Amino acid sequence: MSDVARAISRPQSSPRLLRLSRRPSRQRRADKEVIVLRTARLTIGAFALAVVLTVTAAPAPVQAAVWSSSDRWGTWSSGGYTLYNNIWGSGYGPQTIWANSPSNWGVWADHPNTGGIKAYPNATRYIGRRVSALGNVTSSFNVTVPTSGSGIAYTTAYDIWTTDHGHEIMLWMNKYGPVGPLGSFQVRASVGGHSWDIYRGSNGSNQVYSFIRTSNTNSGTVDIRGIATWIRDRGWFGDVTIGDVQLGYEITSSAGGRDFVTNSFSVSG
Repeated sequence: MSDVARAISRPQSSPRLLRLSRRPSRQRRADKEVIVLRTARLTIGAFALAVVLTVTAAPAPVQAAVWSSSDRWGTWSSGGYTLYNNIWGSGYGPQTIWANSPSNWGVWADHPNTGGIKAYPNATRYIGRRVSALGNVTSSFNVTVPTSGSGIAYTTAYDIWTTDHGHEIMLWMNKYGPVGPLGSFQVRASVGGHSWDIYRGSNGSNQVYSFIRTSNTNSGTVDIRGIATWIRDRGWFGDVTIGDVQLGYEITSSAGGRDFVTNSFSVSG
């Protein structure tokens, strides 16, 4: 029984009652404070439980990719585009390509920190028109790539081929680590919407024209017709037929495993 209850049950003449009779108001305040504290604790507890339940009930992660492959020559086609894992070099490590769509895909690669290109995973769109009949062919891209740390050497690059595979146009949109173009420097020029250092050479099988962007970028739009016309006007090739337009990652090394993500990619015109 509480002190208050005992006090109330005693005869009114009890001397202790006079001392206790001064306590009820303080006791009621104390009781109220206890109730308030208990209520606050219950409220906080309920809030914490709600937070836990909310977190628990959060939406599941984005669903798995619609296609993936760790095969050296893994290939997937959709919507007029073809994706290639394309581990074509020697001394390569593991690499997995995945795709949510032809325009949203990526690759995880763990190639050793040694010389020589290991792979060029890419997305390809076929054009099949002569330079004089290209029309307004452009391509847009947006990528997320590793930019720091040891053991990386690669370029994010377009690879544009003539149908006879006699001519190859490379557009280096960004580059990291010890990588460089084939051939000799020709000129610095602004063409196709970007400023480039332009190289020309041969790999023994075909002519290679390398356009190295003067500063790195992870997104943009390239005027394919403008670049092909510029090369033709210099007499480096004639009215050739443009075949594959590819965007990918030419990886020399990605030691420890690195992610290369194509957030968006399209070829139009």
